[in-house]
Amino acid sequence: MTKKIKKRSEIKEEYKWHINDLCESDEKWEDLFKDAAKKTENILSFKGKISDKNNIKNIGKIIADCLKAKDDAGLLAETVYVYANLRSNEDSTNSKYQAMSGKADTLITMYSSVCSFIEPEILSVPSEEIEKALKNTAELSVYKHYIKDILREKEHILPAEQENILAQVYEIAQAPDNIFGMLNNADLKFDDIKDEKGNLLPMTHGKYISYLESPDREIRKQAFYSCYSAYLKQKNTLSAIYGASVKKDVFFSKVRKYNSALEASLFQTNIPVSVYHNLIATVNKFLPLMHRYIDIRKKKLNLEELHMYDLYTPIVKDADTKMPYEKAKEIIIKALSPLGDEYISNLKKGLSEGWIDIYENEGKRSGAYAWGAYGCHPYVSLNYDETINSMFTLVHEMGHAMHSHYTWSNQPYVYGDYTIFVAEVASTVNEALLMEYLLKTTTDKNAGEYLINYFLEQFRGTLFRQTMFAEFELITHELVEKGETLTFDGLCKIYRELNVKYFGNNIVIDDEIDREWARIPHFYNAFYVYQYATGYSAAIALSQKILKENGASDYLEFLKKGSSEYSIDLLKTAGVDMSVSKPIEDAMEVFKGLLDKIQ
Repeated sequence: MTKKIKKRSEIKEEYKWHINDLCESDEKWEDLFKDAAKKTENILSFKGKISDKNNIKNIGKIIADCLKAKDDAGLLAETVYVYANLRSNEDSTNSKYQAMSGKADTLITMYSSVCSFIEPEILSVPSEEIEKALKNTAELSVYKHYIKDILREKEHILPAEQENILAQVYEIAQAPDNIFGMLNNADLKFDDIKDEKGNLLPMTHGKYISYLESPDREIRKQAFYSCYSAYLKQKNTLSAIYGASVKKDVFFSKVRKYNSALEASLFQTNIPVSVYHNLIATVNKFLPLMHRYIDIRKKKLNLEELHMYDLYTPIVKDADTKMPYEKAKEIIIKALSPLGDEYISNLKKGLSEGWIDIYENEGKRSGAYAWGAYGCHPYVSLNYDETINSMFTLVHEMGHAMHSHYTWSNQPYVYGDYTIFVAEVASTVNEALLMEYLLKTTTDKNAGEYLINYFLEQFRGTLFRQTMFAEFELITHELVEKGETLTFDGLCKIYRELNVKYFGNNIVIDDEIDREWARIPHFYNAFYVYQYATGYSAAIALSQKILKENGASDYLEFLKKGSSEYSIDLLKTAGVDMSVSKPIEDAMEVFKGLLDKIQ
């Protein structure tokens, strides 16, 4: 008998996030929408004033007032957008919230379009006048880094009319991501699988990885085939969607006069392209360690042939992998205690006061994420399935949430966000601290070996796997930049060759894994995933500093800075330089040490 996934209405309120903390009702949302639209329109009153040479004496005050109006409207628009999309993510089959999400998209597009004149007009002001205004206008001081960043991008910002056109294209440009999301979360259906007694087991996004972790190889195999047969049925649609997404990235990079889509993506956060290439090159140098791990896994599982669906199941037998949610919370609080009383106090609030939507329901967005809007607490979406893996997901997403909480509590709205380059550091520091705590407090030998394997899997899944993803994205974008077309068969061939390189010859590279690229949502946010790998390397260094050098205070200061400085500089200040190979090489040494322990 198939176990049904609960409907949203069947989930207890105590397991849902308090969405009304952000906006008290759908009716109030409509009022906020109108206010946001009105404030957005008011920004247009500044159009032409910044570039007007007659206003040069008061240019600092005019720019400050304009940016303040932009922030006021942006805060409301962001709240409207986040609320609608969080509601839609709760249940993607709910047409009401789909409509609200679409309406919010339109508002954000309008906001971007209206604001498109601001940066070109600021750039039209002579640099010496901008410098003078920054020194002499008190109201402008908060925007100093923001303005300096605009000046850095001067050669890539187009005239106002062209910027306005690009802003209006925003909604269309989001189409590949939105279409993939609807196909993947709402329309894609998997065949159920059977346990050893013939009972039907529901196959969903949320349960897929837990099935791959099963000690029952037949369940792993069935889940693997069920997953990728569903994507095969949509092969032409999926390749067309992804191809359109890559073309979009290449289009915007060319229009803005970048040398490549990669440069365009990394330039926004001032990350040198060399960091991306250095990551791939360094990880490639250490691939023999991954091949060694594959050999150990095959030996420990006592298999004649190791398949791709055998990569997630624990290699330590009879280890208890169950982790009830309440117990997970207790362990996480203890594990993160080196971060100090203040951090733990805020963490407890997040775990108990409606920040988190815990369990899976029909139509809920797959996976996990942390999100929110400035002025409210962050939100975390989970599909918690009572496993150790889910506990690590929880601690990971709470890392994001706490980063947002500290940033929002200490920075003005203009710096209330942070780049993904540093965001994944915060989340992965939490994971590293949790792992260190578990390894130190676990006395059972079998359980200890299980955790070592779990730690190895974090390296495989984060440092190696995300770098492989990064290499895939680099290849596909370079192909489109050369004028080539991305086809389903071509994409599968690229992905297969990468799997062969990363996993070696001692594993069967099943044909089904060639399609894995088709189910990765992050590929619709180009050149995003590499930051998991760089973040993981940086996090290992920071977590060791916190534990061994009492570095929690420096780390908390890092969390508080938001985007008030460039990410690469924030990490250098915290003691990690990601412009060189050392953090990655040091992480690989930790990986090698774990292999030695479990050999």
